[in-house]
Amino acid sequence: MRALVIEKPFSVVVKDIPIPKIKDDELLIKVNCCGVCGTDVHIFKGEYLGSYPIIPGHEFSGIVERVGSKVSRFQVGDHVVVEPNISCDNCNACLNNRQNFCEHWNGVGVTLPGGMAEYAVAPEKAVFSIGSISLEEGAFVEPLSCVLHGIERTHIELADNVLILGAGPIGMLLCQMVRIQGAATITQVDRNLARLEVVRGLGASRIESSLEAIPTDYYDVVIDASGSTFLMEESIKFVRKGGVVLLFGVPQKDATLRLPAFTIFEKGLTFLSSYTSVRNSIQAIRLLESRSIDVGRLISHRLKLEEFEKAVEILDKGSEHVLKVMMVP
Repeated sequence: MRALVIEKPFSVVVKDIPIPKIKDDELLIKVNCCGVCGTDVHIFKGEYLGSYPIIPGHEFSGIVERVGSKVSRFQVGDHVVVEPNISCDNCNACLNNRQNFCEHWNGVGVTLPGGMAEYAVAPEKAVFSIGSISLEEGAFVEPLSCVLHGIERTHIELADNVLILGAGPIGMLLCQMVRIQGAATITQVDRNLARLEVVRGLGASRIESSLEAIPTDYYDVVIDASGSTFLMEESIKFVRKGGVVLLFGVPQKDATLRLPAFTIFEKGLTFLSSYTSVRNSIQAIRLLESRSIDVGRLISHRLKLEEFEKAVEILDKGSEHVLKVMMVP
């Protein structure tokens, strides 16, 4: 099969490798499409978790090609997605329902071969049927499940005023989930005017391209969806006293924050972060099936494996009106 392999940071090649064999509890999946995540870009640059060489890609959907002898929920031809976080289910974290912090964690596309190849392998426990949604929509199950976990942690209340910093694909998913939670207003900030027009149609009640236009000490919840340390630091200016700040975007691995300690104390703020997801895939699939979440407008590019470095470049630069890039093996 053809596979994209990051051999080491900044070194990527598409080459022919053997189709992987499956164990009794695993499925072989013919990949339909695989979204490029910021994590993939970090792995390419050596800025994040990752084993080298690695086939990246953890946001993918496909069709079951082969099933192991102990697989009971699936058969050949099923349309499926993969929850990439593989937990041991037996360590202290797993036994306390914190599988995202598994002491023996592995990640498809991070430490295990991922979806930027013609075929991928996953254990049955990590595979989900996508029902009536399309394979392209299915590739959004993983990022949406992460968004769901973050929203669950934040406990947005009815009629809250919410500010989202960043309007990339994750910001667009967050906007829709905040709307579903019953926020009174959603303000979204991004320098990219085209992205702001998309979020306007997804539920944002106010869009701004500059922080100077945003009221301070006002919002019940402020969510950073950018991973920018500058925006993370600025977030506390806009949250009201007693409010909540969710740091959702993924920063660089060595990034640090400088926050005014007394301001945090004086405003009585709650700071949260959110790391991957905890069995939110079924919720994500249900929301996509019910059409409560629209992902069709989020795909801007469909590229071949050989164009991965182009994907990284346009995502870094924000060029070509890029939103979500799908790699199509």
